[in-house]
This record gives sequence, structure tokens and C-alpha cells, in this order.
Amino acid sequence: MTEKMNAVGFYEHLPLDNAQSLIDLTLDRPTAKEHDLLVKVSAISVNPVDIATRKNGHDKSERPRILGFDAVGTVVEKGSDVTLFQKGDRVYYAGSFSRPGSYSDYELVDERIVALAPKKLDDAHTAAMPLTTLTAWEALFEQLGIDPDDNETNNDKTILIINGAGGVGSIATQLAHYAGLHVIASASRPKTKEWALQHGADEIVDHHKNLIDEVHALGHDNVNYILELNNLDNHWDEMVELIGPNGKMSSITSNQKPLNLTALKRKRVTFAWEWMFTKAFYHTADLSSQHEILTQAAQLFDSGILRSTLNQTLQGINADNLKKAHAMIESGHTIGKIVLTK
Repeated sequence: MTEKMNAVGFYEHLPLDNAQSLIDLTLDRPTAKEHDLLVKVSAISVNPVDIATRKNGHDKSERPRILGFDAVGTVVEKGSDVTLFQKGDRVYYAGSFSRPGSYSDYELVDERIVALAPKKLDDAHTAAMPLTTLTAWEALFEQLGIDPDDNETNNDKTILIINGAGGVGSIATQLAHYAGLHVIASASRPKTKEWALQHGADEIVDHHKNLIDEVHALGHDNVNYILELNNLDNHWDEMVELIGPNGKMSSITSNQKPLNLTALKRKRVTFAWEWMFTKAFYHTADLSSQHEILTQAAQLFDSGILRSTLNQTLQGINADNLKKAHAMIESGHTIGKIVLTK
């Protein structure tokens, strides 16, 4: 007889006030094959991509969609090709956009995007970190080409991080600071400004005001790097003006209107998208780099160089709590990460 497990999912893209937007389910427990680990999930976190995936779309599926892109848990089964882990290992990961996610008792995940969890962080603080850490790390050190080990060079460089108190921003400010950059982070409320300063920002600007004026008022004519984490359309013209010659910009948010890339030509500026799921979605040649990134990050968390950005914990992974977490993120006023634990 097939073993069962609890999960939370949906069949149709619906607003939260609809009772069917997220529902408790009982599903068959999956089996690990090839490079897969079967992980018994102990804590998860909720990300804006969860909300976007739940809301956007018009299809109605026969099988439930199980969201969740952050988890910490224990390996209980491994596929025939697994070499990196053993049963009983405590691991953390951000999963894949094309597979059932972590809103469940058990989850299948490719070992090449998994790492041993930080030893000094509990489940809640660990679950807050995989997706945002991978996103920030890839954006800064892969897409923007910053060398995290070249502090001497980076000490002369400045980065503007737009939305520095959000989930990705909270770890991006820390990683940029770790690399030796001068970090300007944007935030708009007293709490978010203080949060950003506590998480690696050197200076703060208000993204509800004109960022050009805000950055110039700090004494900077331009910046070497820009990491855009909220509302690319709204900030594009400001970014074009603020980026210096030979500068580099990266964004994790989508544009709704055409971007004038020609505006970057005279300054010879590089613009690059960052989507953390690309490697797993397309099974790229560098898929295992996410295992390596999370392994390095775990060491930085254990050494105290990086701090978890957990800000709120809900007890119980169920539809009611997930609706609460989705609602908080939809409000647009969250700081750091929201985690659900068993």
C-alpha cells in the first residue's frame, strides 16, 4: 500500500479570499530515483514567487499544484545516482520551479541543488535562507561579476541595492558588504531603514523619492553596480542615470513595458537578468553550482559572517497558516522572511 503524506496546494489560480485558493490535501508519498533525495520537511519559508505563481494564470489542473521553494529537512531516501548525501543528513535547498514544492510532508529534490544545512542555525532560521541566498549570490557574483574574495578592488566600488530590506535585499546587503563593497540600500520606512543598516548597508536612500536625488545627496555622482529587487519599470530611468561608465546592473523583477537598452550604450553598461530557478529548470551544465553556493553560505552562517533574515515564524504547515503568510507578503510591507515550522 502506498504511503500517504499531507500537503497544501491548489487546482486553480484564485484570490486568497476564495476557500479553494490553498487547500489541505492528502497525497501519495513520492519515491526517490536517480539523483533525487526524498526529504522529510521540517520548516519552509514563503517567497513572493509563491504568491505570483498562485495568483497568475487561468488554467485549471486535474492534479494539484504544490508550491514552496524553500525548505530544511532530513534525507529519508536517496536515488540510485546520489553521491553527495546519506540518509539522516540535515539539508536545506530552494527546490525547482518545475516540480512539486515544499508545502508538503516530504519532497523530492535533486541533490545537485541541495547542501548540508548550517549547523548553528535552527530549522526556522535555516529555512528562511536558501532561495534568497542563491538569488543574491548569483546576481552579485555571477551576473554582476563581482569577485567576493577581492575586497581590495571592491573597497573602491559602490553598489545600489533597490529594496534592501526585503527577503533578497536583506541577504544581498550582507553579501555585498562581505565582498567589501560600499553598500547603498533603498528603504522607505523607519523599520525597513534600520533593518537594512543592521544587515550590511552603509547608507540608505528612499525609493519612494527620486533615487537620483537621493544618491546624489549622499555625495555619489554614480554607482558601479545596481541590483534591482522591486518594480523595474518604476526605477529604470533612475538606474540608467545613476549607473557609471562600464557599470553593471541586474534585476530579479519583470518589466511590464519595453526597456530602453540603447540608453545604456554610451556608458557601455551591462544589464543581466537573474532567475534563481534557471539552472534547475533547464538542467544547465552548472546545475551543481547551487550545491556549492549553499555549502559556502552554510559556512558563512556558521561563522557568523552572514545572519539569517527570519523575521516571523508560524507554527504548523497548513493551508490556514500559508494563507496568512501569503496575505502578509501580498500587503507589500513585510521585512525579511516568513517561515512555517512543523
